[in-house]
Amino acid sequence: MTDDPRAALTALVAALETHLETAAVSRGDDDPAVVEAYERVAEAFTAYDDALMDAYGEVTPLEVYDEDLAGDDDDEDDDEDDEDDDDDDDDEDDDELEEPGEDEDDDEYSGLDDEDYDVDETPRG
Repeated sequence: MTDDPRAALTALVAALETHLETAAVSRGDDDPAVVEAYERVAEAFTAYDDALMDAYGEVTPLEVYDEDLAGDDDDEDDDEDDEDDDDDDDDEDDDELEEPGEDEDDDEYSGLDDEDYDVDETPRG
């Protein structure tokens, strides 16, 4: 790993270019070359993000998706919900699922109305 954010960025760009090239000639869903290129992008991104933090105290707005960990996170969230419904983190997740008007801070529902998707059944002719 390098402490220089510029060098880490250059390595990240090179890894992304290699991933593009291997994806363009992919031989299927689990092509080992694409999987390896994917992993190199993840490693290069992590190195860049770490170098950015070390040098400037900043991070990117991105996260590396790890399929193995994604399933674990879902399981952990379910376990936490079962154990403690009063946890502050759970309250934040619940806000996403609230119906319009449930939260006192909501003044107006800004989502799409179902009417936007109704089928016009009048005959055309």
